[in-house]
This record gives sequence, structure tokens and C-alpha cells, in this order.
Amino acid sequence: MKELTLGIISSMFFAVTFILNRSMELAGGSWMWSSSLRFLFMIPFLFLIVGFRKNINQVWIEMKKKPIEWLMWSFVGFVLFYGPLTYAAAYGPGWLVAGTWQFTIVAGILLAPLFYTKRPNKKRQSIQKKALAISSIILIGVLFIQLQNAYDSSLTEMLTGIFPVIIAAFAYPLGNRKMMEVCGGRLDTFQRVLGMTIATTPFWLILGCFALFKTGAPDSSQVTQSFIVAICSGVIATSLFFLATNMARQHPGKLAAVEATQSTQILFVIIGEASILSVPFPSGSALLGILLIITGMILHTLNVKRMNSSMMNKVKSAS
Repeated sequence: MKELTLGIISSMFFAVTFILNRSMELAGGSWMWSSSLRFLFMIPFLFLIVGFRKNINQVWIEMKKKPIEWLMWSFVGFVLFYGPLTYAAAYGPGWLVAGTWQFTIVAGILLAPLFYTKRPNKKRQSIQKKALAISSIILIGVLFIQLQNAYDSSLTEMLTGIFPVIIAAFAYPLGNRKMMEVCGGRLDTFQRVLGMTIATTPFWLILGCFALFKTGAPDSSQVTQSFIVAICSGVIATSLFFLATNMARQHPGKLAAVEATQSTQILFVIIGEASILSVPFPSGSALLGILLIITGMILHTLNVKRMNSSMMNKVKSAS
């Protein structure tokens, strides 16, 4: 239950990304600055957090052990995640990007065969059919929400707002899970986020230089909003979500439920866009979609409770 609560709270902060990225694009800001500034702003805050706890040296030690893995999976988990998201926000409305992003709740489950369990014996993980069925209910709910707005969008908006986000939806859980394997529990959440941010910093600097050459320096509004995204989404949301997935990493069913909490982002985005960008509240089929999302999250919660109860009974029986 604690993992699901952390996941939902993180999704609330993640929602800031979709709202402000769309706001910056509507104001004429470059998606390249939106991407690079977020991660560049994250670095000093993560150094302060990890440094205050005197844990920075351990980050360097772990990165030196497997530099190729750190560079590769950090690129997948951060660059292939956030670059496509900000690019999509330049061409599609926030509801479309946030809604398509919910494919990540199914993507994480489908990626399970790429990983192995370590207890009691190492074996390839299987797709959690019950979790997949429940997440599919949530995904259907997201599609219902999308239907209300799809008729008002052009085909170009739909395509450019969907395909990059699908790439991001698979890259984020893949990079996150692979980095959990690389770290092996030796780093805490903030250390892992700091290490992944450091590993991808060269790319963000290159992207920032390209943005400077192509569009000029960002205006003060984009800098301010990117700073807010960096704190809310980059530091708070990412750390909470990584913490929740790390707590559930040995239990594929729980991990799927934690990743499904990201479906609540679209609810927060709807509220935020209505409040900040004057986007109308959903009605009709979208309300049914919201109901399906809530139902799916309740079913995930009940499923996690059942798994916890089953584990407790096994422990009692063994003792």
C-alpha cells in the first residue's frame, strides 16, 4: 500500500511536466530547452541532497564499476524518455501527450521477460496476467478520455503527439528497471537519480548548445517554468516513483501496480490544464474513462493487498 501511495503522489508531481511543457510550447519556447534545462537544473539539487547525506562517493564508485551500463541505461531511462515527451508537447496538446503516456503501465508489464528474479532461484520473469488485465482496464479508460478530444485534433497532431510518447512509455520503465539491476540495491533512490543525471549531462549540454544555435537563448518564462518542472517532476516525482519501484522490485505483480499509478497523471493534467490553460473539463465518454481509471486503481490496490496477505501466510507457515 505504501508503494501505491508513493506512486500516486509522484504522478501528481509528474503532471506538472505535461502542463508546463505545453504552456512553454504555446508561448513559443523550444522543446530542446524544455528538455535540457530540466535535467541541468536537477543536478545542483541532487548534489545537495546526496551530499548532505554524505553519500556522493558511493555514486562515483558504482559508476566506475560499470560505466557502459550507466551510460546506456541512463540514456534509455532519461533521454529516450524525456526528449520524446517534450518533442510531442511541441505538436500535440497536453491531454494527448499525458494520455498516450499511460501506455507505460502496460509497457512495464510486457517488458517483464527481459528481467530475472533472484529469489529463491534466478529465473526469467513472466508477464503478470492479472496485472495486465487490470492495467488494460485503466488503458481503456484513458482511451475513452482521448476520444472526446480526438475529433478536434488534426491527423498530424495525433501522430506527432503519439509515436514519440510511445517510445518514451517503453524507455522509462526499461531504463529504470535496468538501472535497479545495475545498482543491485547498493544505492538509494537519490543516489541512483543523481548518477543517471550525471551520466546523461553531456547529452543535455549538447542539446542545449544546439537549441542556442537554432532558436537562441530561452526567455525568462521558459527558464522559470523549466525550473519548476525540474523540482516538481525531476527531483520530487522521479525520486518518489523510483523509491516506490525499488520497494516493489522483487515482486513483479506489485511493480506492475506501482507503475499503473502513473495513470492518475491524466486526472491531475485535466485539472491542471482546466485551471491554468483554460482547457474545458471532460464530459460524456471522458467521464466514463475517469471512472474506469479509478476502478482499475482500486483493483490494483486489492490485488496488492491479496499478494501481501499471501506472503504473510507463507512466512507464518514456514516459521
